[in-house]
Amino acid sequence: METMPCHNRPLGAAGGPRQQEDQPAAGAGGGCGSTRLIRFAEPGPDSSPSPDSGRNGVPPQEPGPQPLPIGAQLKLLPMNDQIRELQTIIRDKTASRGDFVFSADRLIRLVVEEGLNQLPYTECTVTTPTGYKYEGVKFEKGNCGVSIMRSGEAMEQGLRDCCRSIRIGKILIQSDEETQRAKVYYAKFPPDIYRRKVLLMYPILSTGNTVIEAVKVLIEHGVQPSVIILLSLFSTPHGAKSIIQEFPEITILTTEVHPVAPTHFGQKYFGTD
Repeated sequence: METMPCHNRPLGAAGGPRQQEDQPAAGAGGGCGSTRLIRFAEPGPDSSPSPDSGRNGVPPQEPGPQPLPIGAQLKLLPMNDQIRELQTIIRDKTASRGDFVFSADRLIRLVVEEGLNQLPYTECTVTTPTGYKYEGVKFEKGNCGVSIMRSGEAMEQGLRDCCRSIRIGKILIQSDEETQRAKVYYAKFPPDIYRRKVLLMYPILSTGNTVIEAVKVLIEHGVQPSVIILLSLFSTPHGAKSIIQEFPEITILTTEVHPVAPTHFGQKYFGTD
């Protein structure tokens, strides 16, 4: 069975990495003559990793990435050595908590920055200190963040570092002890969230059930799935697929899709492991 890689590879296709250009929408305010490269998960047949019992006392190796029948709703950050190192430290069980938190915060910042790139801009003109006019862009108003407690709170500071005045709501979802189903225990949002674009923050997508319940709560408050951008650090194929199947209009932004997610993230980040 294939060794667990430390980098993203095209999902559902053989060969080396492939990047597609994210074409700016017509009439968008952020047109400055350049395009951003975003990797998209490529469609392919659904498959599940088969168990490996191991031979000659050698423990089974973690499975490699699996193809996903998902299109452009799932976006991955362009891979580079910096992101690969951060992913490696976060997955390394021997990493100290200080190194873990430092690396997690750096990776969160990269995901948040790219999430902000998905929001609409408007053109504007400013005057420089030397009196010249500069044609630039600025964010459109009407954005907010929502963190899924508790691990989602780890991403709040990264968002505030980029948007000092952004409003952030919270959702607490836990598994019911009897049914083991995700249950909403607490939700607090800006009163006008139904008019805002939402950056939903949850670092690890394992089954996708928690995020699905969170999106249902947002919909109950008038938020359309098409204006929700889910920011995560790691996702399993099953988690991403479940969310997209339930809400085809939602956008998922992550750094890696792999069958084995670092589910220890929240405990180690907050020091409760």
